[in-house]
Amino acid sequence: MAGWRTHAGRAITLPHDNIDTDQLIPARFMSAPRSEGYGKFLLHDLRHDADGAEVPDFPLNRHDDATILVAGRNFGSGSSREAAVYALVDAGITTVIAPSFGDIFASNAVNNGLLPARLSERQVKQLMMHLGDQSGAARIDIDAKELRIGDHSFAFELDDGWQTKLINGWDDIDLTLAHRDQIHSFRDQRLKTSRWAWPTAQDQEPPGTRAQ
Repeated sequence: MAGWRTHAGRAITLPHDNIDTDQLIPARFMSAPRSEGYGKFLLHDLRHDADGAEVPDFPLNRHDDATILVAGRNFGSGSSREAAVYALVDAGITTVIAPSFGDIFASNAVNNGLLPARLSERQVKQLMMHLGDQSGAARIDIDAKELRIGDHSFAFELDDGWQTKLINGWDDIDLTLAHRDQIHSFRDQRLKTSRWAWPTAQDQEPPGTRAQ
């Protein structure tokens, strides 16, 4: 996964609270291979009517070039399905701005290069009023933790560890491996000071192999 520091794109509003992972990608689509792309399933049941036709005034149908979503609170709540993040990423979304996120969704997002940027409810409402039902030019700077849309500039909240992962394109394993030297140093020091805590060759013998 490639890391990123800045992104310039188009922002649109998704003025709904509690958009959960089942709305982001309904479960019936998750049997499709990821290699075919999940973007076409993103928010499928909100973007289409009962007959399967696109809802003309749904934001993502009117602005299919959008890469930044400004949404209501509790975005990504519900189940832990990582496919919800896949759908956003495969649809070209790089950033979701909201007052709050589902915890597991936000973690999955970062591990897949998607920025979950937190602003206050007042700031999100301000952005929604500014954008209305139109798209607007926007710029994201992860280093500065700053969002600019038009003349509006906001410092968004982002965990420092998540910032590091997004910039470097790391997941949890990569982040752990970045500390391999410290881990090895701790292990070696622990071996010297607490040898009793380490298994011996005899401890590692398969059951039933010790001499009676």
